[in-house]
Amino acid sequence: MNRLHNPYLAALLLRLSLGLMYLSHGALKLFVFGPAGTAGYFASLGLPGFFGYVAIAIEIGGGLLLLAGVQARWVALLLIPQLLGAIALVHAANGWMFANPGGGWEYPAFLIAVSLALFLQGDGKPASA
Repeated sequence: MNRLHNPYLAALLLRLSLGLMYLSHGALKLFVFGPAGTAGYFASLGLPGFFGYVAIAIEIGGGLLLLAGVQARWVALLLIPQLLGAIALVHAANGWMFANPGGGWEYPAFLIAVSLALFLQGDGKPASA
């Protein structure tokens, strides 16, 4: 392995980037929209409002676990159903581009692909398997 070929460093970068992304999305729901606002948005979609609180917990908890490297492969895999739900219930009807009104399904689909890549590649040396 040469200096420019380091799969462990690649896995670390992938895991940290994905963890930060999930953490930032959960923090957005918590600190910008607020728990009640997030719950209200979920209710406006016809879902039980408490799913908003669950989404916040999943995204912040999953992000922190990924950043810490705790069972990161499995955490990444377990985060995918929330993204599939986001696509099916919110973003699919808005088209491909996430810049579309209401956000398209491009970005959640990309996060699914990255989560699958992390699961398949592994989480890198500085993480627990």
